[in-house]
Amino acid sequence: MLLVPGFMLDADLWRDVVPALGDYGPATYADLSQDASIAAMARRALLDAPDRFILVGFSMGGYVAREIVRQAPERVSALVLIATSARGDSDVERQRKAAVAGQSAGTAFRGLSRLAILSSLHPDNAGRIDILERIQAAGQRMGGGAFRRQSLVERKDERDALASIGCPSLVIAGEEDRLRSRAEALELHHGLVGSSFEVVAETGHMVPMEAPQRVAAVIRDWLDQLNSGA
Repeated sequence: MLLVPGFMLDADLWRDVVPALGDYGPATYADLSQDASIAAMARRALLDAPDRFILVGFSMGGYVAREIVRQAPERVSALVLIATSARGDSDVERQRKAAVAGQSAGTAFRGLSRLAILSSLHPDNAGRIDILERIQAAGQRMGGGAFRRQSLVERKDERDALASIGCPSLVIAGEEDRLRSRAEALELHHGLVGSSFEVVAETGHMVPMEAPQRVAAVIRDWLDQLNSGA
């Protein structure tokens, strides 16, 4: 498997998911910290990836995962997209990028704010200090340079191009994701021909951290069905 994290996250995102997917291992983890475009992130991920692999992308990593499929379709046996979208940057996102671009490259990075992280969680998980600290720690590991590069990454509207992806696909959504809407998840599902769709209950945006065992079960059951020809 090749697992692709989201904005200011690293391999730790998958820490509690991967052990339950051992039959489909070993796992390889994409590093999105060093590049400033989706295409470059995908190229770097492919350098260390197995010859053929199951591809899992979360949030921003979903954009990278689809680019990986475009760059090397013959190497991807199945695609799993979690809490992500095929839409391009909104006006609000473009304004935020303009603000980041206007800052000095030497501006001190203070990490991801508690408020921003809490907005990514299901309301019932607002007290999950363990998740909060893991997300903050990942941001600190990646640092200000990665924050600036990832903040300025352009996300293009891919909705009209989804039908070109031919591998089996699974779209997973968080039940109360306030960062990526159910409508965006359904756009992916309907755009990816023959894809499956699952909603993970009692999760917000950070589905792999909020409900790792349920995410792993959804992925495992789907892969088992693929392998059995069901």
